[in-house]
Order: sequence, then structure tokens, then C-alpha cells
Amino acid sequence: MLVEKKLKAKVSRRQFLKGLVAVTATAAATGSSSTAKAFLWEEYFQKHYKNLSPEDKQKVFARIENETKKKYGVDVKVSDPPPLKGVKFAYGLNLTKCNGNRLCVAACQKENNLDRSFGYIKVLEIDKGTMNLEKGNRYYEGTVPKEGKFYLPIQCNQCEQPPCTRACPIEATWKEPDGIVVVDYDWCIGCRYCQAACPYEARHFNFHTPEIPAEEINPNQSYLSNRIRKRGVIEKCTFCLHRTRNGKFPACLEACPTGARKFGNILDPNSDIYYIMKHKNVFVLKEDLNTIPQFFYYFD
Repeated sequence: MLVEKKLKAKVSRRQFLKGLVAVTATAAATGSSSTAKAFLWEEYFQKHYKNLSPEDKQKVFARIENETKKKYGVDVKVSDPPPLKGVKFAYGLNLTKCNGNRLCVAACQKENNLDRSFGYIKVLEIDKGTMNLEKGNRYYEGTVPKEGKFYLPIQCNQCEQPPCTRACPIEATWKEPDGIVVVDYDWCIGCRYCQAACPYEARHFNFHTPEIPAEEINPNQSYLSNRIRKRGVIEKCTFCLHRTRNGKFPACLEACPTGARKFGNILDPNSDIYYIMKHKNVFVLKEDLNTIPQFFYYFD
């Protein structure tokens, strides 16, 4: 009974850090300097994002900007645009118009400073007349669209009941008031519980330090979205919150040449997404799991 209770208990960051400190000390004592150097004291003992004062944030943002300048030689600006009152973001995707060109994937990589070996968006090529995601081909090649196929992009569904946030033992990921699920990358300990909990495979773990061409780094960065992440943490799509909270569309939408992607405030009767919800037969992926996705698909 005691063991079961301990397994179910939330583990505090302090407890994790105590373990990390012990590992670091052991590494230093045994001469493993590379491991010891991996622990940046200032960063690891930083407060959770929600507990940072405005002054704390400015110091943290300045540290990130300096680190980026030192590593890449690029001047960037880090900010944290807050959620907008009366706004709840949602996404709509017209599968009749999507032709599988994957321009959305490339635009997302550049906008969000991703390692070019992966993307927040996965596009499945599926036989028409079926909806078996397990048999969808994410590695298709050649000219698109192909006869007898349709294309289904998948990214974070920004669920209303996200299992990923509940799985995190230290509350390093949470859902914001505008519906976007975010990660404090400096608080994440890389346990990957959230990745295992996500039924949409929307979270990526950095097994190695992301490699990003310096000349392609997006200098307009946000603490909770597209700042350059590090090795050993989880990252995910944030609906480009550094853009959408400032009145712009996500980069993937702007890159789509077919108009398949629609985005906006689902509470606004004049928004595209509101119209889609009212007039289209929308569906979500894995509805039976009751995660209540905020990414809706439909056919014309």
C-alpha cells in the first residue's frame, strides 16, 4: 500500500534536482567532466515560468538571447506574449483541399527553429475510402497528389482535456487560457511521460542538441514557443503563439497554397473557424479517447 501511494504521488522539482545534483557530483568525482558541464546552475535553479516576476523574466530572456548570440552569432529577441482575453484558438483543416505538398512542414520548421530532421506536423498519405491512421504512410515520396490517395496532416490537437499535461510529474506543461498547451523548456526534466501519454504522437524529445542553420534562425522568439530548445527536453507545436497572440496566422497556414488550413478564435462569430464549426461536418481524431481535440477536420 505504501509503495503504491508513493508511485502515485507527484514528485517535486526539488526532489528531482536533489537527484540531479547527486548525479552531477558523482560525475565530477569520477572525472566525467562532460556530464558535469551539462548542468548550467543558473538555468536549473530558475523558477517555474508561472512564478517568474517581470524582472526575473527579463533576466531569463537576456540569458537566452546571450546564449543564442554566443552559439550562433545571431541577435534574437525573446518575449512572452500573454493569452488574449475572450480568445480560444482552434484549427480547421479541409482534407478535400490538402494535396500533401508538405509546405506546411517546412514553414513550421523554419518559424519554430526546429532541427531539420523532424517536424511538429506529420502528413499521412492514406487510401481514399479508408480512415486507418495506422496504415497511413508518412514517408511518401514523388509527385502529389497521387491517384486514389488523400492527405491528412497531424500536429498537436491542443486538447481540452490533454493527457500530456496530467502525465507531467512537475507541471512543466500546461494548458493556457486561450487553449494552447505549452511547455516550460527550462523546467522540463525530460522524463517523457507526456510524450507517452499523447495519443497523437505530437510531442518530440530531443535526444541530441538540435542543429539549426544559423542563417535560418528566426530571431523573433517566445519563451514558451519557438526559442531554440536544448537536448533532453520535450517540445511541441504551440499554434505559433508568438504570431497568433499578436494577430497573425500560424506559419503553416500562411505556407499552404491550397487554402486547406483555417485558424482563429472559435468564440468569434466572424472568424473562419466559427463558420466551419457551424456549417461543416467536422470530426476529430480518436474521438473515443475523450481528449476533446481543438483541431477539426472536414471534407467539402
